[in-house]
Amino acid sequence: MRIIAATNRDLADAVKNRTFRDDLYYRLSVFPIHVPPLRERPKDIPLLFMAFLSEFNHKMGKSLRDVSRQTMESLLRYRWPGNIRELRNVVEHAVIISDGDILRVPLPDIAPAGSSTVVTRDEAESKHIMEVLQMTGWRIKGNDGAAKILGLKPSTLYNRMKKLGIDLHKKKDHIRT
Repeated sequence: MRIIAATNRDLADAVKNRTFRDDLYYRLSVFPIHVPPLRERPKDIPLLFMAFLSEFNHKMGKSLRDVSRQTMESLLRYRWPGNIRELRNVVEHAVIISDGDILRVPLPDIAPAGSSTVVTRDEAESKHIMEVLQMTGWRIKGNDGAAKILGLKPSTLYNRMKKLGIDLHKKKDHIRT
């Protein structure tokens, strides 16, 4: 058995500072691979973008093809503090809100380099679920339902909504005007 583990911390320093177990460090560091953050390898952004676009097109039954040069340039300039996961989320969001074969990437939601609004994971997840629910007319089940789009079982989505305080019966309270 092989274990592949990832971290954004310097584990060697953590071992020295006694904040990480040395025995575990030596078990995990048999073959370390350093992968620089996305902001240090902007040439990967177009390739990753297209791979995620293909994945979400397939998953959501869409046929979105490409993104404008201006949008790609904006994506290349962005610092990506959330790394590849953030890029993946941006592409997923774009595929969800886009119709036909034109990909709309909502750049105003992407903060400029150097500025950030800190939100909790639950806040981000709640916002994302709300956007998908509004897009589907608050439909949970079925091929066009929120659960399918989010890649979840309906029961899992119901549980997440309950945990996050999203009340399906009070959906009109959640709809923005």
